[in-house]
Amino acid sequence: MAASSFNGNMKKALAGLRRISLEGLRWRVFDAKGQVLGRLASQISTVIQGKDKPTYAPNRDDGDMCIVLNAKDIAVTGRKLTNKFYRWHTGYIGHLKERSLKDQLAKDPTEVIRKAVLRMLPRNKLRDDRDRKLRIFTGDEHPFHDRPLEPYVMPPRQVREMRPRARRAIIRAQKKAEQQQQGDTYLSRKKRNKEVEPEVSV
Repeated sequence: MAASSFNGNMKKALAGLRRISLEGLRWRVFDAKGQVLGRLASQISTVIQGKDKPTYAPNRDDGDMCIVLNAKDIAVTGRKLTNKFYRWHTGYIGHLKERSLKDQLAKDPTEVIRKAVLRMLPRNKLRDDRDRKLRIFTGDEHPFHDRPLEPYVMPPRQVREMRPRARRAIIRAQKKAEQQQQGDTYLSRKKRNKEVEPEVSV
């Protein structure tokens, strides 16, 4: 089953596969390089639940196997690297732990994608089986080369047009800056003329 070129943790990569019925499942490959974390996780959660199939039913686990590569090259928007935190409690008094997204990516980037996907899944008895169908790797190496792999094409990102209110605010700010600049030039000219007038009168 496993390819000899894989240099990672083979035990972790193949864990729980025996508990999954692999008959009729497709092996979808997601390339996380440069992809936004939330958008990638939403596509993975759709495939892993089988919502992209016409035979989808919420009480059946018809999702496909999902292999995610290049987890270390995932992208986030805004200031999430420093402002997003993962928190957990050890059970002891006052032991509320937290770790920023930046530190988590440095420690184990696969857990970032796993947490994002699992928190998009419904919390029911099918959740553990769906979790076993998710295989995340830090680089582009994986031990499933002997399977019929299908690369998943991410849908194009639709950039929303600027809202009218925001557009009007930008136009107002630009006009205000232009008026201020014109006022500054007018005052500088007036000041220059005042300095020149006494010299001419003398």
